[in-house]
Parts: sequence; structure tokens; C-alpha cells
Amino acid sequence: MSHSALVLGLAMFSFVMTVIWGMPLLRMLRHFKIGKIIRVEEPDQHRIKMGTPTMGGVLFILPVLLLTGLLNAAALIGLDVTGRSVLIPLIVMVSFGVLGALDDWEGIRGKRRGDGMRIRTKFLAQIVLAVGTAVVLKYMLLVPDMFLPGYRHEIELGWWYIPIAAFVIVSESNAVNFTDGLDGLAGLISATAFAAFGGVALISGQVYLAQFCFIIVGALFGFLWFNAHPAALIMGDTGSMALGSTLAVVALMTGQWPLLLVIAVIPLSEALSVSIQIAYFRLTRGKRFFKMAPIHLHFELLGWSETQIVQRFWLIGLLAAMIGMGLALV
Repeated sequence: MSHSALVLGLAMFSFVMTVIWGMPLLRMLRHFKIGKIIRVEEPDQHRIKMGTPTMGGVLFILPVLLLTGLLNAAALIGLDVTGRSVLIPLIVMVSFGVLGALDDWEGIRGKRRGDGMRIRTKFLAQIVLAVGTAVVLKYMLLVPDMFLPGYRHEIELGWWYIPIAAFVIVSESNAVNFTDGLDGLAGLISATAFAAFGGVALISGQVYLAQFCFIIVGALFGFLWFNAHPAALIMGDTGSMALGSTLAVVALMTGQWPLLLVIAVIPLSEALSVSIQIAYFRLTRGKRFFKMAPIHLHFELLGWSETQIVQRFWLIGLLAAMIGMGLALV
């Protein structure tokens, strides 16, 4: 079987697994009343989402964990279907997923109901996980430091790789978290980005990493089966933080992580809009640059429908992914 055929087959299998166990998970979340809480400052049209089952990241994390684990177990009987290197992004996905789940749970049932974990606490935990991951990538997996389009030689970063890689992981985790706010948006954008980096990995000969990427793509398509507007399930921080951090690690493993600026342009824009809004608010003592941040809420308040925003943002993300893959070939 060719590598591309195996990759697509794994994506399909992951999709089927995710869809099959979606309904049992939904019944479980509804039974325990694990539903989204809408903040007061959010647009009025979001009120209808109140109570929608959240922590839906579990829906795609578990199939990815199970399928990747089975493929690694197959190596014990001599089947060469995956490599141990994919265990690092898998561990990162689970670790950030657990952190996101704690944040979701704190916001639903904890003392900070409606707000979630304290920002400083969550940020510190992200930094610790990111630095540990960066050290493993640099000194255990010996991944390439950095490649730039049009320059075929690896660019050595030395010890600077650790803080840079940690920054990329934390930033991408929060960027995808900001992107998660409309039905299907974070799932579609993330699936497109993982498909792009899966293609980059396949081109560079990192077959196992490409397989892992497309397992995630298939699982995300399964999640979108339930997250399409009007969403029956919301991924929450459990899913968004896991996706962002894992996407960053995958990009770092290819050495093509600067392409995140292109391929993940939507999460980048969402994160920048929040930073611009906060800075402008403080500099002008109360004025707002956007009607609301992240930027998808700005367009919603301008009168765009939820489906218009999701479809248009996804079209931009798809085009950006195509451009990013093209740059990887330069």
C-alpha cells in the first residue's frame, strides 16, 4: 500500500470511529449536565448555545489516542505502520487536553463558574508543558531547528530553540482557543492546517508524522459531524488547547514551523485581534479598536451570520494552507 493511500485510509477509519462514539458521549455529557455557559459580554445570538454539551474535545482526542496507540502496539509484532516519534505530539495533545478539561470543569462546576481557571495558573501550566516539550524535541528527537522557504539548509538556532519552540506551542494553543467560538470554526480551520502539515510531512519523508496528522483530520471531521451549525457539541478548551499545541509540535517536528504564520493565518488573526484590542483599550483608556474580540465576534456584530463567518474564514484558511504547502516546496 502506498503511503498516501495508507494516510487516507487512516483518516477514514478515524472519522468512522469518532462518529460512532459521538452519540454515547453526547448522552453522557447531557446526563451529567456538562453544558456551555455563555458570558454576559458575548453577542445576544449566542444565548441559544447556553447548555450545549461542551468538553467535546474528548470526542476526537480519544479516537486519536486509541488509533495511534494501536498502531504503535502493532510494531511489537513486526508491523511497520508507525513510529515512536508520534508519541510526543500525542502526549502533548493529551496533556494540553487535560489542562483544557480542568479549565472547562472549573468554569462549569468549579468556584470560578463561568470564568474557568485563573489565567495566570493556566498560562504557567502551558509554559511548563511547552518548555518540557521543546527540550524533548531538541535533545531527544533531534528535530531540525528551522527551515525557511527557498533556503534548503537547516538554520541552527542553538539554545534559542527552547524558548522559541515553547513560545510557538503556547501561542498556537491560545490562538486556536481564541478561534473556538462559532459552530464549526475551530474544527474546520484546525483540520485544514493539520492536512497541510500532513502534506508537508509526507513531502519531506516523515511518513509516520503524516499518518498522525491525517488521523487527527479524520477525527476532526467526525467531530464536525456534531459541531456543524447548529452545534450539538462544543469542543471547549479541552479540544482547542489540545489542537493548537499539537499543531505547533507537528510544525516544529517538520522544521517548517515558520509556515504557521501562513497556514494558521486565521488563529494568528484571532490572537492578534485580542492583543490589539487589549493594547488599544489600555492606551486609549477605554476605547475599543474592534467592536469585540476575537475578530470573529467583530464581524458577527457587523451583521455577518455565523455560517457566513465560518465559511469565509475557512475559505481564507484553505487558501492559506495551499499557499503554505506551495512555499514548503520552494
